[in-house]
Order: sequence, then structure tokens, then C-alpha cells
Amino acid sequence: MYRYDEFDERFVRERVAQFRHQVERRLDGSLSDDEFKPLRLKNGLYLQLHAYMLRVAVPYGTLNSKQMRQLALIAEKYDKGYAHFTTRQNLQYNWPKLKDVPDILDLLADVEMHCIQTSGNCIRNVTADQFAGVAADEVEDPRPTAELIRQWSSLHPEFSWLPRKFKIAVTGAEHDRAAIKVHDIGIRVLRHPETREIGYEIIVGGGLGRTPMIGKVIRDFLPKDELLAYLEAVMRVYNAEGRRDNKYKARVKILVHEIGTDEFKARVEAEYAQLNGPTINAPEEEVERIARYFAPPVYEALPTTSHVLDAARAADPELDRFVEQNGFPHRQPGYIALTVSLKPIGGVPGDMSDAEMRAFADIAERYSFDEFRVTHIQNLVLPHVKLDDVPAVHAALKAAGLATANAGLVTDIIACPGLDYCALATARSIPIAQDISNLFASDERQKDLGPLQIKISGCINACGHHHVGHIGILGLEKSGRENYQITVGGDASENAALGERVGPGIDGDQVPGAIEALVEVYKRERQGSETFIDTVKRAGLEPFKEGFTAYVARETAGEPA
Repeated sequence: MYRYDEFDERFVRERVAQFRHQVERRLDGSLSDDEFKPLRLKNGLYLQLHAYMLRVAVPYGTLNSKQMRQLALIAEKYDKGYAHFTTRQNLQYNWPKLKDVPDILDLLADVEMHCIQTSGNCIRNVTADQFAGVAADEVEDPRPTAELIRQWSSLHPEFSWLPRKFKIAVTGAEHDRAAIKVHDIGIRVLRHPETREIGYEIIVGGGLGRTPMIGKVIRDFLPKDELLAYLEAVMRVYNAEGRRDNKYKARVKILVHEIGTDEFKARVEAEYAQLNGPTINAPEEEVERIARYFAPPVYEALPTTSHVLDAARAADPELDRFVEQNGFPHRQPGYIALTVSLKPIGGVPGDMSDAEMRAFADIAERYSFDEFRVTHIQNLVLPHVKLDDVPAVHAALKAAGLATANAGLVTDIIACPGLDYCALATARSIPIAQDISNLFASDERQKDLGPLQIKISGCINACGHHHVGHIGILGLEKSGRENYQITVGGDASENAALGERVGPGIDGDQVPGAIEALVEVYKRERQGSETFIDTVKRAGLEPFKEGFTAYVARETAGEPA
């Protein structure tokens, strides 16, 4: 894991001191709310429906137990005893008092954390594959690249007041687990097909929200040592030409769409040619210094299988299901990565209590080299667990209420906070997620349905990534009522696709039944071991539209399902 250097420490502490003074002036009336707003947003502080919300940066989703315990302390002392993990691999506190925020920031600084650039029109938290450094299909751990970008982009003088917020994601694997094609910039580490040199594929113009788009490749292969200068060129073109007259059309995806991919690429290449790359790109020794922080832990030489785990799985069906569903193959023999679901049946997706956070910190410290990851699917990952230790880890997770075996299944639902918290929301997300989770609670039923990603957003801003859900749910307001649109066929993987609506909007109490109807279509249409998304791609949307329409007709007529 990366450790702060002297610059990082001074930079964060000075920022906390500045904001403490700004808060004091807001509290004594020296600053109006309008004057204070841009200052608080620069420090990750939002004003939501009922209270302030503080968003904490978790660069590329990597944390340690000391940091988690500090996060738990803040949740206990300054919030309501819990925190919420987001789809940007960040963490949010929903109930801090303004007067306490500087103290919270000081506590975060004590463990090398902050809230800088988690809001505002700047380059936001850089995200990455939660299995970075672990996955067998990985060309290279993407986190050193993500850290390099974090350092380059932090308080960048030219990109601190962009036309709109800007999001970057990085993956080093063949299979995209970081949703890079729906980011402003997506970066994939790859090998040149001929020279075998490691470099980058650069994708620009992806994004969700009210105008969802899949990103376009503008460089098939960028040499590794040219990354920062090339990103600088992309950002300069966007900063100069992105729209500032309409915030709904200000994202880079709109610029790419309006002038065309080829023209955007030409402008980036022209800007890139004018830059003095060596003055922007990081020196080789700095790149190597950063990379050393992400060296693999010192693994034991272990056999590829564990008789201890095999015997325990044979004796314990719960453990067996947990390993089958939440286990991820590790590139190191004798080890496994484990997803820890923050989606208990009927729970609030992404929420974690202070007690759960402390228990999890103990587990990560003891069994996973004191390291864990936050996923953009609002779960956690223990990346380095010995196979022999899995039964003990499962027992500890079960005791903490964290052993739900549903990773990637129908109850592993992404949901934004929605109208329960967010001032921008037009409908609730959390109760819808809870109702669906309860409907499909049966382990047998979930296993039968297999991988099925449901994603829910409480407004058009799409913080719940509904556009790329296998089933997406968008909550809107219609004639004073909460109304939900259902889409099918979205995909956040390397085969990225946007879902399409299957019919008119429906009331919230009809949503679980509608999901049930779509699931029944899948069960009827699937062939062999096809997953939900594979069936959609083969059979098309028409059967799902028909099933949805029939359900709505029955509901309208008051007929039983």
C-alpha cells in the first residue's frame, strides 16, 4: 500500500487547517452559505436533505485495518454509528455536524486519509479493479498507475475548475471489473501485440447520468512512460472546449459526441505533440518508488489445494456456499481472495456499522496481510487469505454478521442513498433494494438464477449505475408520485452496454413483481447454463418487454400474478 511522503502529510494538514478556519467563519456568519459552498465542496462536504454529508476518498479502493478502525471511530463519535460505501470506492458519512467536520478531517489525516477532490468540478477519486495484484488475468497491478494519476491530479493548477466533475478508472486485467468504459477516462494496462511492451489503452467519453454513453478508444497503445503527458493533453482539450454554459452538457462525453471521436482524438494528438512530455511525465525513479509500495506481500509457499478447507466445506454447507459464491481465484498458490458482501438480505446496500467495521478490521489484520479493498459494487474484499484460514475467516465474518454468500447474485444490489438522504434524488432507492432482496432471499433461488446484477438509482444522475445493470431501476417523480423505469441488458464489463427500457414507468410497490416477471422470462428463455445477460443478448429484449407488459397489464386489471 502507498504511504504518504512528507509532501502528502504537509499538503493534507495544511488543507485541514484552512478548512477549519473557513468553517469557523461560516459558523460566526462571516461567510454566507453561497460563499461557503465552493469551499466545502472542495473538501468533500455536501448539504443533503437532512444534514451535511462528508465523502472520504479511498484511492483505488485500498485500505488497512488502522484506517478502518479510525473510520469506525468517526462513525461512532460523529455520525449515527455507521458509514456508507459508494460506487466510487469511497466512504460517506451522512450525519456529521458542521462544527465537527474539521475534527473529523484531522482524524482522517492521522491515518493518511482525506476528503480532497471527492466533490467539485475536478478530477475525482481514481478507481481500480478490486482484485488488483491478485487476479490471474492481470497484465500488471493497476494501482501504481492509479497512484501516479492521484499525485499528478491532486490540486492540479490547470484542472481544479473543470467544466464538470471528471472520473478516471484503471484496470490491468483482461476482464474489466472497474467499469472503465463508463468513465470520463478509462485506462487498461495491456501488452503490445508485437513488441510485448506494457502500455495503455486509452478510452475517453464514457459516462452515465442523463446522457449515458460508452467510452471510445482514442489510443490503442500508449507507451507506459508517456501516460501523464497524454492525460494532460486530454484534459487540456476538454478544459478548453468542454461546455460551461450548461452543466447537463458539460461532461467530456458530450464534447466527444458533438465533435466526433476522430476529431476529438485529432485535437488530443495535436495538443500532445505540442507538449514537452519529459517535463510532465514522472521520472522513472519516481514511478519505481511508487511501484515498490505495491509489491506483493510475502506469501508462504503453499500447495494449490487445502485439505483443511476441503474437509471444512464438506462438513459445513454455509461455508461451502460462501467459498463457492464469494471466493475469487488467487494468482498465488494456496491463497484466495474473498468478497465480503455489504448486502445482507433486507439490509441497506453499502452500509456498515462501527461494530462491523472494527470486526472486519481485525479480520483483515489477522488474515489478509492487513489489507482490504472497497469495490465499486459497494462490497469489500479480503485480497490475500490462505486457503487453510478460510474456515476461521468465515466463522469470524459470520459472528460479525458479514458472511452473506451472495456476491454477484440477484440480492447483491447496487443502490444509491436516494430520496432517504440525497437532495438531488427524485425517488427512494433503499426500500426498493430491500424489497427485492427479501423477495429473492432463498439461497436456492439465488443459486438457480446465477449472476444477475441489479442496479438502482434514485434520480437521473445515475449514482447507482442503473444504465449498466443487467436489470436497471431508475426512480423518478411523476405527477407527485415516485415512478420507476426498468431497463434490461446493461453491462459494465469489457462487453459494456447500456440497458433499454422494457416498458412504461411503474409505482414502487410494483417494482419487485416486475423484477419477478423479468426473472421468469429469463428462466423460460435460457438455454443450458446461460446467465441472465447471455440470455438477453441471445434472445433479445422482446421476450422481456412482453413479460413486463403482461405483468403491468395484470397489475392494472387487479388480477393475481
